[in-house]
Amino acid sequence: MTPPPEQESLKREIGVRSLSLAIVNITVGTGIFVLPALVAENLGTASILAYFVCGILMFLIALCFAEVGSKVTVSGGTYAYIEKAFGPFAGFIANNIFWFGSCVISDAAVANALADTLKYFLPVLGNPYTRALFFMVLFGGFALLNIRSLKHGVRFIEIIAIAKLVPLILLVAVGSIYISRANLQWTSFPGMSDLSAASLLLFFAFMGLETPVTNSGEIKNPGKTVPLGIFFGISLILILYISIQLVTQGVLGDTLLAHKDSPLAAVAGIIFGPIGITLMIVATAISMLGGLGSEILSIPRVLYAGARNGIMPKMLGNVHPQFLTPHNAILVYSGLGFLMAVSGGFKQLAILSGASTLLIYLGVVLATLQLRRLNTGPSEITFRAPGGILTPLLACGVIIWLLTSLTQPQLISFAIFILALCLIYYIMQVMKKKSYLISDDR
Repeated sequence: MTPPPEQESLKREIGVRSLSLAIVNITVGTGIFVLPALVAENLGTASILAYFVCGILMFLIALCFAEVGSKVTVSGGTYAYIEKAFGPFAGFIANNIFWFGSCVISDAAVANALADTLKYFLPVLGNPYTRALFFMVLFGGFALLNIRSLKHGVRFIEIIAIAKLVPLILLVAVGSIYISRANLQWTSFPGMSDLSAASLLLFFAFMGLETPVTNSGEIKNPGKTVPLGIFFGISLILILYISIQLVTQGVLGDTLLAHKDSPLAAVAGIIFGPIGITLMIVATAISMLGGLGSEILSIPRVLYAGARNGIMPKMLGNVHPQFLTPHNAILVYSGLGFLMAVSGGFKQLAILSGASTLLIYLGVVLATLQLRRLNTGPSEITFRAPGGILTPLLACGVIIWLLTSLTQPQLISFAIFILALCLIYYIMQVMKKKSYLISDDR
């Protein structure tokens, strides 16, 4: 069972500002630098429609996160929400799908993308040994930073989030002067199939709000901070994405599809010249760095929460006696990220990462309904998503719709992954029962 928050040894230092910036930082990742061209490929000048569709859908899911996040205030975030609603088996599955399927592999992919980006300035990163050393410094540095102090980790996230947003905001502000209205005029209304395909792609660019709330045991006044942090974070992301799409489409027009790999760099090159291209490359690197920092700050708390509840090795539940941070969980998570980054052979697992995130979202939405039915939680007043039962039901429909778009091989791979976790859980339960019997015999 999840212990009450007062039994945890973690400091509560995360407020509305920190949570909002963490959500922006982890969500506004590498995708934003190629996203405008990818969406325009299906919808053309009507691309803005996909942003409104995804914005509405993401707010539905965010409302569910806000409600359960205000009720379940111990560390673990999505895992803790699902475990509280459905019990230890569901918690075990959610814990492992989330931290490994959704996070470790994607972190390794981002680390490789960061190395590729920095090769523009440091060609030596093309050497496999230098690349491995870079990964060691990268993951080791983040681990050390977050072990020494949660506050240092949070401050780093705030600084990186601001540093990442400044060039994007500058691009939007100056680029708006170069917009041609003719480039934004709709020539036709897109079909529903094109709109759904573009929205599915764009929805993945909005994923990320589940990561910062894993620090739920370190959030000040979670009944207020979680809803406000999620609302401000998602609102800022939606405004930024729409602005970037309008500027990119308005400046590049029909040539947008010719810059699929780096549309923002192309816009910056037109506006600022060669220095603009360099600026966007730096912004891309900062974005990746910020995403990794947010993950290594937040996701080890999922391992910590799992160990605290007996579904992960006990050593992961240890708190550093001086810094009061889950140091073992941070070291294990960072080490696995390093190993996956060095190996590089995780293409199919990367596909599972996206499906894992969708399933975790579905679990949190269902937990919203279950916790309402159980009517459990802290005695103080908590946030309740408006719309009654309609909000979580609509969110469930959206997530299931997205999952049905997976190909058959992807679904089979994902099913094997889940079955493997079920088998591991069964083995763990058998081993626990045997250990109890042995202790009773003694």
